[in-house]
Amino acid sequence: MSELPDWMYPPRAEGWFAEDLDHLPQAPRHTELIDGALVFVMSPQRSWHSRAVTALTALLEEATPDGFLVEREMTIRLDRRNRPEPDVMVARVDYDPDRTFFDVADVALVVEVVSPESAHRDRTVKLRKYAEAGIPHYWVIEEEDGLPVVHVYELDRPTSAYAAAGIFRKRLERPVPFPVDIDLDALVPARKGPKRAD
Repeated sequence: MSELPDWMYPPRAEGWFAEDLDHLPQAPRHTELIDGALVFVMSPQRSWHSRAVTALTALLEEATPDGFLVEREMTIRLDRRNRPEPDVMVARVDYDPDRTFFDVADVALVVEVVSPESAHRDRTVKLRKYAEAGIPHYWVIEEEDGLPVVHVYELDRPTSAYAAAGIFRKRLERPVPFPVDIDLDALVPARKGPKRAD
């Protein structure tokens, strides 16, 4: 087994802190911090995942009212030891070209598009962490027979836990955090059979 490069060792006994991510140029592009440990996404991204994230980002940008900003693949500073990177988020902030993360207090909606590598984190770890941090809305998008299915959660503030608000296929209509009406089948290309030679 080869030795790890120096940059992979935490700078202190307590592990990594949220601000450390801005000083790790050697880290892979989509590095997250979960409970003071670096999490690297090393598996190749599937086309289904990429297209769903891109299409959803564009559709949310059309739906968001003034005062909201849609971003993809940017980290959120939940606390000193957690800085996850959701696939898409909506925050109540102005655009800042130098921003490297979002403060949790500004985030209105977080969306994770589940991949085989991220499934456990998206369905359990992040579900709990986003709720405990006070993010009001969380969507988890799963693939079902090639089509997207959205599991929608709303924060129950007294318990700091998410309550299921519905499972949506074909169309996602929600009044919060702002009115949304999304044709879910439009997130990924329609399945087509192979072209036949005439």
